[in-house]
Amino acid sequence: MLAQEIIRSKRDGERLSDAAIDAFVRGLVDASWSEGQVAALAMAIFLRGMDKSECVALTRAMMRSGRMMTWSDLPGPVLDKHSSGGVGDKVSLMLAPMVAACGGFVPMISGRGLGHTGGTCDKLESIPGYCTDPTPQRFAHTVRAVGCAIIGQTADLAPADRRLYATRDITATVESVPLITASILSKKLAAGLQCLVMDVKCGNGAFADSQTMAEALAESIVSVAEGAGLHTSALITDMNQMLGHSAGNALEVQEAIDFLSGRPGGRETRLLEVTLALGAELLVLGGLAPGLDAARSRLQATLDNGSAAELFARMVSALGGPADLLEQPQAHLPKAPVVLPVTAPHAGVLTAMHTRAIGMALVELGAGRRQALDTIDPRVGISAMRPLGSTLHAGEPLAWLHAADAASAERAAAQVRCACTLVQDASAWHATPCVIATRFGAARTP
Repeated sequence: MLAQEIIRSKRDGERLSDAAIDAFVRGLVDASWSEGQVAALAMAIFLRGMDKSECVALTRAMMRSGRMMTWSDLPGPVLDKHSSGGVGDKVSLMLAPMVAACGGFVPMISGRGLGHTGGTCDKLESIPGYCTDPTPQRFAHTVRAVGCAIIGQTADLAPADRRLYATRDITATVESVPLITASILSKKLAAGLQCLVMDVKCGNGAFADSQTMAEALAESIVSVAEGAGLHTSALITDMNQMLGHSAGNALEVQEAIDFLSGRPGGRETRLLEVTLALGAELLVLGGLAPGLDAARSRLQATLDNGSAAELFARMVSALGGPADLLEQPQAHLPKAPVVLPVTAPHAGVLTAMHTRAIGMALVELGAGRRQALDTIDPRVGISAMRPLGSTLHAGEPLAWLHAADAASAERAAAQVRCACTLVQDASAWHATPCVIATRFGAARTP
């Protein structure tokens, strides 16, 4: 089938046949579709959408485009979590070892940064020696021996998605619900999961900037996943502010280490709540806890007794990272040469932040990509970001910027300052819950 005819069909609002979708996916893999044609169909799908049957067909075709994993011999459920993307979202780094410490097995195929959002794979690559593209044998051995392994998308696992993902990042087609759904689920199904919990971010720092879109994405993912035989639940969580204290690759790894190790101030309240809520949902889905309260208690115990931190350290070592990363993170994680405070222009209460603008400021610093082949600077980012509701004096730091040079630090500081709203009278301001109560999926009651 001719690529231009498939593009024309979707451009005109027609439903794509399974044969047309298969032809598109083959073209992604064998490069018979040009970059321009891939981008054109992505934009047509973004503008015209896909119905459920088209989305299921695209998901399954991308899943079948490469190797498919099986875990039939594991003594526990094969579980995973995925986020639709946010600024400062490092939940996967803690959740995988926490779930593993509760008896689950987590073969997590993580993504790279997409648009203004950070990617778990990019974060882990800031750890010296950590291999995000191990051989299938090494990946499987780590999952079996440790209980979890977080890697990037390998060349042989859903390779069609790998190419489409990179194109979406630079063509303003990231926010397409069917493309997000197919991208996430093709990798998860190929990874051989039994259960998945989906974290759908909602707010001005998320691709889903409204609850309507967040609900549409949650419903799409759960519906398509269940149709493909993957038991799935979704939570909608707030992304109207950064999650945790930091954003940027090495800085987020440091925060994850502080979180797991129980260092003072390391478990920011919202980050802990989101992690426990998603983890509890996953333990219930996998039959590792009878209810959410029991699941939260089990997860908290893995933090309190150090078992999650131990498994994280073992995972890092098994995948080539330093064995003493948890004990000496400062000796291994790269540091930016310039650290600059973002000062409050006047006294007031921090009542809003344009989180996407902060994410884009970090992309300009080098923490994300403008082009698919851009190299990320793991050193740069933002730390000690004050949460909404904080009272600040004039000149007090809102946050600290980590940059490669003074000029880029000053530019980013101005952008972050403009993205933050300080008011004198905050009596009308109310905090948004970090976990929105809406739930989707057969295992949970909305």
